Amino acid sequence: MTGTPRFDLLVRGGLVVDGTGRPARPADVGVSGGRLTVLPRDSSPGSASGSASGSVSRSVADAAEVLDARGRVVSPGFVDVHTHSDGVALLGPPGGGDGSGGVSGGDSGRELVRASVLQGVTTEICGNCGSSLFPALPERLAAMRAETRITFGGDVGAYADFAGFAAAHGRVPRANNLASLVGHGTLRAGVLGPVDRPARPAELRAMCALLDASLAQGAAGLSTGLIYTPGSYAGTAEVVALAEVAARHGKPYVTHLRDEMSRVEEALEEAIEISRRSGAALHVSHHKTAGRYAWGRTERTLPRLAELRAGGMDVTCDVYPYTAGSTALAAMLPPWANDGGLRALTARLGDPAQRDRMRRAIAEGVPGWENTVGNGGWDRISVACAPRHPRAEGATIADLAAAAGADPLDVAADLLVAEDGEVTIISHSMIEDDVRRVLAAPYAMIGSDGVPKPGGRPHPRWAGTFPRVLGRYVRELGLLGLEEAVHKMTGMAAARFGLTGRGVIRDGAHADLVVFDPAEVADLATFTEPLLPPAGVGAVVVGGAVVVRDGEETGARPGRVLAL
Repeated sequence: MTGTPRFDLLVRGGLVVDGTGRPARPADVGVSGGRLTVLPRDSSPGSASGSASGSVSRSVADAAEVLDARGRVVSPGFVDVHTHSDGVALLGPPGGGDGSGGVSGGDSGRELVRASVLQGVTTEICGNCGSSLFPALPERLAAMRAETRITFGGDVGAYADFAGFAAAHGRVPRANNLASLVGHGTLRAGVLGPVDRPARPAELRAMCALLDASLAQGAAGLSTGLIYTPGSYAGTAEVVALAEVAARHGKPYVTHLRDEMSRVEEALEEAIEISRRSGAALHVSHHKTAGRYAWGRTERTLPRLAELRAGGMDVTCDVYPYTAGSTALAAMLPPWANDGGLRALTARLGDPAQRDRMRRAIAEGVPGWENTVGNGGWDRISVACAPRHPRAEGATIADLAAAAGADPLDVAADLLVAEDGEVTIISHSMIEDDVRRVLAAPYAMIGSDGVPKPGGRPHPRWAGTFPRVLGRYVRELGLLGLEEAVHKMTGMAAARFGLTGRGVIRDGAHADLVVFDPAEVADLATFTEPLLPPAGVGAVVVGGAVVVRDGEETGARPGRVLAL
């Protein structure tokens, strides 16, 4: 060996869980030029071989910076495969105006931006559930701004293609990386507008062309949210045509099923049909069987997925470790209520006859509609964010109605009108047994489904998902082994979404790392205090730069938008 190796960073003394599912092993990890070198430790100081693989004894390795990982696990950076963080960094500088990027609102805004990286996430995948900030025909961009404000919590704009989206984010320093799917609902709004009708042939061709261009520029795949308007207005054939474009690019079809409640099995079969007819790999978002009429049906949906995989089909899913979900209050209304967009919805909500029609639809159901309230009840729907009505936050719609002596639908309608549609809710719709079954499935990876909109009480999953899996489901319950859980959070996720060189610790891989204490790691975020950072996550490294040290951000901003 000709000299002592010099690293930019050395993570020394830890137990490496490398993201592949293989057993943990003691090793040091060196970082140079944003890439990793694994340094196996042994009992023979100075016995380094000096081989091209970079195998160097710990005693002779040197670095500009050293992280002490003794007693801790060193893993690849976590990949959050399901977020709605598309616009949070674009909402302007924090209240202090320091120009670092992030949502407005002072300390609460900064907490929202940093929550993901503090729990160890080094790459977020946004554009899920059919909603992305791109693409659209140029003449539709201005009209889409109001709709993106509702979805993403502020004036974040809309972009013609992935390149425009990436350029906007490139102007805002960020701690971790971001990749984006192309949302089918956004495609529809960007070509047809928010209207309830089939796409005409020329419109479908325009949607396919927009999708093709964004995928060629580096978008990660196609997503649908078939319970949400305007995506819910599309038939199966339309989605097949778009998924064929994704298949030509070798990128997955990622779907929030048309129904996750009483018709979940039928909705899953539609997704399977779309995958088979298009040739695209299938990824089922936040797989669940929610609402009292579907509890326990993971005992049928999971064997179906396992059967398909055994038969050679490329199908996976993701899951978050909570029994509550979160979405927009407007999604609790029948699809026809949203036909025409926000202005049309507001007009209907102001019409007593239309309200009565919505009430009947919830009570009786509408063919093809998931009907969350009908499957659960207003007592399971709590207000997460209503900026002009903060006293409503944390209360259920049923409780608000009882206090006002009013009908729950009227309370929900009045709130939507007063807030210009910007109301987020939390739906307590699942049972723990179903969550555990999906978490344990060998083809299920982890996604937060975080909705980081400013204000209110967002779902704690945005700050707690990954530590919750490691603390509750690995250490406390033993549902998963440590190596298995890390694989679901890293290597499995990276492979599904084409994150080459990420999600693993091996020589030459991207230097995205998390150092955590397996005895202490835990989520602290609650529904009352949803942005509390976790315990036990000591350090996070992105692109070779330490972005979190001793549980606190360092101010380093090496993150970027990934073109895949």
